[in-house]
Amino acid sequence: MERTYQISGLNATFSYPIWETAEIEETFLELAEQWRRETGMMSLVTKMSMHPAYQRIIGMGQAVVPLILRELEQEPDHWFWALQAITGANPVKSEQRGRLKQMAEAWVEWGRENGYRWQVRTV
Repeated sequence: MERTYQISGLNATFSYPIWETAEIEETFLELAEQWRRETGMMSLVTKMSMHPAYQRIIGMGQAVVPLILRELEQEPDHWFWALQAITGANPVKSEQRGRLKQMAEAWVEWGRENGYRWQVRTV
């Protein structure tokens, strides 16, 4: 269940959801499945990245980075836009661009080097 945390100050109150770890993973997996199902036949990465489910994943922020890295490690896919949007990083070298597996490996390595940890998902 999603809870709300409020911060008051500067004559305003801001609310944002606080997620439990299990909720984050469950929501991420549901959105990722929806994204794959609804964009499977698309060839333009820009359109895939603008899909509402993909955008919601980006909106979940830093909490989903290890989940995305786990997905990349298990099955490379077009998560690079999301990772760059969330982290501000781009470890993909110019010679790796367009090579899905190499791009995924660059991000997984970057994740490990930057302290991200994840467990293999069992289906």
